Amino acid sequence: SRMNMRNIVLAFLLLSSTLFSMEWAKDVKTAFSLAKKEHKNVMVFVEGENCSWCKKMKHRTLSDAEVEKRLEKFVVVKVMREDTSAMAILPQIQGVPTIFFMKANKDVLEEVVGYFNVEDFISYINDVEKKSK
Repeated sequence: SRMNMRNIVLAFLLLSSTLFSMEWAKDVKTAFSLAKKEHKNVMVFVEGENCSWCKKMKHRTLSDAEVEKRLEKFVVVKVMREDTSAMAILPQIQGVPTIFFMKANKDVLEEVVGYFNVEDFISYINDVEKKSK
């Protein structure tokens, strides 16, 4: 019963993806006020409407269990490049995906532009943690 095994694996994948799924803040303003309250830094993920690299980044890198574990220390928020009011709060971007690691006061600790795999992205998180000590 190979079919059955596949269903079990699928069920497990669905379960584990809900198990580890990050709590994204509902918008940028909320993210920064939360960060102030919780004394955390913010990770802002800027994506675009039809950006395939943004989707890859979300599904491969940001949903990786190790990455999610490392991002627990941050307030995480997703922003659409098309959302002008949200973009007005952030520094200028060159393209999407762009990720900003920022302090609660909106100082930029690190800016990551483009798609990164798990390993490379984790090394950025390490840099941010060094800078914010």
